[in-house]
Amino acid sequence: MSVKTMHTAEVRELLEKVAGLNQDAGDARVKAIVHRVMHDIFQTIEDLDVTPQEFWSAVYYINELGQNGEAALLAPGLGMDRYLDIRMDAEDAQAGLHGGTPRTIEGPLYVAGAPLSEGFARMDDGSEGGESMILTGQVTDEQGNPLANAIVDIWHANLKGAYSYFDQSQSDYNLRRRIKTDSQGRYVARSIIPCGYGCPPDGATQKLLNQLGRHGNRPAHIHYFVCAPGHKHLTTQINLAGDPYTFDDFAFATRDELVVQAQRIEDPSEAAAYDIQGPFTRVEFNVQLVSTDKPQLQVRHERNRALETDAV
Repeated sequence: MSVKTMHTAEVRELLEKVAGLNQDAGDARVKAIVHRVMHDIFQTIEDLDVTPQEFWSAVYYINELGQNGEAALLAPGLGMDRYLDIRMDAEDAQAGLHGGTPRTIEGPLYVAGAPLSEGFARMDDGSEGGESMILTGQVTDEQGNPLANAIVDIWHANLKGAYSYFDQSQSDYNLRRRIKTDSQGRYVARSIIPCGYGCPPDGATQKLLNQLGRHGNRPAHIHYFVCAPGHKHLTTQINLAGDPYTFDDFAFATRDELVVQAQRIEDPSEAAAYDIQGPFTRVEFNVQLVSTDKPQLQVRHERNRALETDAV
């Protein structure tokens, strides 16, 4: 049986010193968070009788995670991103912000400042094969009124599950575009059907997932930011139905309302309208935004994002 020390004055005093609670300088909010986190770590060590070997293995793992730059990949894999969404959903419900397209996780691979187009954009640079995809939909308010000039910011992976900017073999902003909706709130993008991806098999994230008996795969998905003045900013993504990992996403991003059926179009005349040779796949995703007069809800939350300072 593990010894019990958390109740002692010695440990309470140690935690206060660790968090700087005995100092006037510093940030009170940071102190409170560090105190709670360290208390919970100490409590875990006591409750589960964590050995020094296990503790130092965890420390070295954190070093490895940082060296690999995988912290933002592990976070959704441990359900942290999904938990933040659950909290924000609850906050919206408490504030009376009901309805609208569901949010889901952003992921770590957004790049700000993608080219902005009016109504239509071609997202791929034509360098890959794969089946062409027409991604289209309408942005409306809660009453179904179209929202003209809303900005639909879309990004997704290529046929290898890799994203431009992070994959240096791709052209700048390949498979990334911003589209301003037309007078009827509609947007159209021509692209290619993306592939899902897995965590690096030899990386730190997969190393932990293996210990948990879990895979590190994501289904084919397409990311969205959607915003319009006077409306709550939406961060979401859609899954294409039929992917084997659609309902087994290691990042817990799948929501039933965001699983979209793709339609294969064989009609040459429809393909010609988009300058596509041969059959293509149409994916329709309509977005409903919720109105709000709070400016802080009309923009995406702050976090480190690639090229964020260059965004228009």
